[in-house]
Amino acid sequence: MRQLLIIGGNGIISWWVANRAQERGWQVTIVNRGRSRDRLPNDGIIELVGDADDPASIRRAISGRSFDVVVNLRAYRPEQVAADIETFAGSVSQYVFPSSASVYQKPVAALPITESTPLRNPFWQYSRDKIACEELLTTAYRETGFPVTIVRPSHTYDGGNMPLIGGWTALGRMLAGKPIVVHGDGTSWWTLTHSRDFARAFVELLGNPHALGTSVHITSEEHLTWDDIVRTFARHLRVEANIVHVATETVAKALPTYAGRLLGDYSHSVWFDNSKIRSLAPGWVATTRFEEGAAEIIDWYEMPQRRVIDKDIDAAYDELAAKFG
Repeated sequence: MRQLLIIGGNGIISWWVANRAQERGWQVTIVNRGRSRDRLPNDGIIELVGDADDPASIRRAISGRSFDVVVNLRAYRPEQVAADIETFAGSVSQYVFPSSASVYQKPVAALPITESTPLRNPFWQYSRDKIACEELLTTAYRETGFPVTIVRPSHTYDGGNMPLIGGWTALGRMLAGKPIVVHGDGTSWWTLTHSRDFARAFVELLGNPHALGTSVHITSEEHLTWDDIVRTFARHLRVEANIVHVATETVAKALPTYAGRLLGDYSHSVWFDNSKIRSLAPGWVATTRFEEGAAEIIDWYEMPQRRVIDKDIDAAYDELAAKFG
């Protein structure tokens, strides 16, 4: 049986990938800190304990085991990737690095975005770090043949990853009849991909020799404006969306933690040419419409302990709505 190691395994993407890979005949081993039990793996998936920020702990966890393919869904910085190259060079047939579609040039020069679109994001450090990781892996492939495949998800979600800033805070505001702040004029196009659709394509890349040394994005082909996204949630909540549009730069100043994401990703219209993933995973197509996905997100928040209001975000929205509404 083919052996797959996933560093991560209980996240928004990795949980779906682990379970899908098992369905497709892989023996899946996941290694993570073992702290989150919100998403339990399927029976038969091997669980090990290690910290992606501590390469030595990963090496100890997998000592004596061998793997055909490694996927690191917890690598965000070049030093983490450098450690993986050292750990897995010569011992695996493929190393899959999930990067991000936010690495593509911002502002976007032309649509649709393809894998040959230049990589540049001066607004968001997260994206710049992912670009640096990609460059390190590409150099390793060219110079030593390190068997890398780079995958760029766009905004991938499931019940636990809602697209609106603040999570339940945004939905709670709708239910309370409070205004919802939308950056810009709400008309920029956004691409949302459900994790189950992403995982079906992603797993087809594992052990695929045609995917070595290349990069590919995986996204749906449903394009929604940010106003559409808010109104979809409102329909499911059976309320009227009271949208207040505020300049993206102003929202970023009010919510500095989210400034990079807002300025370097959310404020730009994006859609993607998926010809390459369809050539590598014949027959694949994303089938989950956001209408269905939004209902799943709301269902996820049925558990009262998940209905947490972020007081800072809530207060910032109150101030912005009062000033610009």
